[in-house]
Amino acid sequence: MSQIVIMGSGETAPTMVKLHRQILDATPAGAAVMLDTPFGFQRNADDLVTRTVGYFAESVGASIEVARWRRADAPVAEQERALALLSRASWAFAGPGSPTYALRQWTGTPVPDALADVVERGGTLVVGSAAACTVGTHAVPVYEIYKVGVDPHWLPGLDLFGRLTGVHAVVVPHFDNREGGTSHDTRFCYLGEERLAALEADLPREVGVLGVDEHTALLVDVTARTARVAGNGRVTVRRRDAAAQVFAAGAELGLDELSALLSGARVSAGPPASAVTPSPAAAAGPSGDGAEQPSLGARTRELQRHFDAALAARDVEGCVTAALDLETAIVAWGADTDQNDDAERAHRALRTMIAALGDLAATGARDPRDVVRPYVDLALTLRARARAERDFATSDLIRDRLAAAGVEVRDTPDGVMWDVAEERAAASRG
Repeated sequence: MSQIVIMGSGETAPTMVKLHRQILDATPAGAAVMLDTPFGFQRNADDLVTRTVGYFAESVGASIEVARWRRADAPVAEQERALALLSRASWAFAGPGSPTYALRQWTGTPVPDALADVVERGGTLVVGSAAACTVGTHAVPVYEIYKVGVDPHWLPGLDLFGRLTGVHAVVVPHFDNREGGTSHDTRFCYLGEERLAALEADLPREVGVLGVDEHTALLVDVTARTARVAGNGRVTVRRRDAAAQVFAAGAELGLDELSALLSGARVSAGPPASAVTPSPAAAAGPSGDGAEQPSLGARTRELQRHFDAALAARDVEGCVTAALDLETAIVAWGADTDQNDDAERAHRALRTMIAALGDLAATGARDPRDVVRPYVDLALTLRARARAERDFATSDLIRDRLAAAGVEVRDTPDGVMWDVAEERAAASRG
């Protein structure tokens, strides 16, 4: 089966392990090869290679080889080794990094043909994040626009997707990104609605946008000419002169239908049977409908809420469970090569939990009333006996000593009542 898989993000995240296994199971026997170009400019490129190889080996159960192509002007011997690996690959993978850098190192070289050849020989090509940006007719220069402030513009893409399927589109991963929260719109690969709309106006009328959500994949069977959505999000087909069509996980459509939707070759009377209409909340802005896509950041926020609730209830076991679950999540997401600060935030949250548990250990988790009750009951018994013997000096001494220790004693018509002074209780609660 010839197949091209486009992932919106999470290529090396726990959320995509099952999907990777399914894709590899459907791929003919042969070498599994990762191309390291998209992140080849980064100083930690070797570490990213190690983490990615480890992810596939330990989580997916696949042994992958690395085709090193970090620069177009690398030594010829190094380039030929990479091309030789790709020539015998039945599964090839490229993922996160910089679309601009990848295009600069691939354009005008044998790499695009080598990647296309994997599919044309009956294999599978998996592209995600930055690499996914490059396979359309045009590419988003993410770093330049979002980080540097360059005016929005398109770069010429490799159009590998069009070459392999006949479907010409701009591929936009991270389509539902919400890192900006409610303060700014980071959907559409960090472009936001305003910039994407402006860029769409510069596209040829026959080219639309194929948006793939985070932790989501579009699996395209080139032989059967079908496309299926898998993962936790959705795939969106968007044109500037038509309503967007949104396909949920499990939806399937033919490549001819997908091409028509993207190019505007025909106008549907309504959404295809497998499409869904975007919710008003999802269309309204970056905050969406409030549901968080699986990520280390989302898991950290969830466990922080659990920890805070347990701490307020002085539930030690609940606090410990939340902290241990967060540590497990950090380990599970350790191989994720997505470039964000989720890992740093998770470690910071874990340190905060540990510090709070230390404070709780110092003050004690038990209600201070339960701690002192046996001693107070004994003192009040002795006080009652002194009062019965009209030894008021001893009775007053016991009451005063209890007050000095933070225990308020009140004589009422219903009997003697006592409580721990509020400031002492508050100090004990931390």
